[in-house]
Amino acid sequence: MATNPLNNLNRYDILLASHSPRRRELLQMIGIDFSIAATIDVDESYPDDMPAHDVAPFLSDKKAEAYRAVMLPDQLIITADTVVINKGTVLGKPHSEENAHEMLRELSGHTHEVVTGVTISTIKKHVTLSACTKVEFADLTSDEIDFYVTRYRPLDKAGAYGIQEWIGAIGIKNIEGSYYNVMGLPVHRLYTELLKF
Repeated sequence: MATNPLNNLNRYDILLASHSPRRRELLQMIGIDFSIAATIDVDESYPDDMPAHDVAPFLSDKKAEAYRAVMLPDQLIITADTVVINKGTVLGKPHSEENAHEMLRELSGHTHEVVTGVTISTIKKHVTLSACTKVEFADLTSDEIDFYVTRYRPLDKAGAYGIQEWIGAIGIKNIEGSYYNVMGLPVHRLYTELLKF
């Protein structure tokens, strides 16, 4: 009988410290059993002078620190954070529908980057990785942006969009890098790192 290559993780109680349904779905794809960790409030601020590409791994690591303080010896905890970088500026989650409209107008007709930081923690080991994907948007009309924001309410998504939703199908011309990274979890990079545990 074939066995999952990640059988090395069987000794761990694996927890995903994210309530994102997309991250949950992506982690399920690599065939490991995991639970959702209880929520811990984490201050998601970062230094103003931090390079944009360092923000997501910094925040992922910050979340991991909060969980390591209460971690049990047999636990393995996965934390993650995703940001959109447009013209050197970090875009997090929109704070209103109006802000979502603004973000999508900024992304329209341009190429931006999506960076996800992922941290894998046990009592004895701690690894943070990041992945970057370039995403090119077509020119979006005001009607398209309005329809998407009103219908899909992307207030829980960095950059105000989900690549797996309507806006991705009609608005994204090209991507360079991992599609899954844009969804919120660079699954191949995570799988490769988990093989080493």
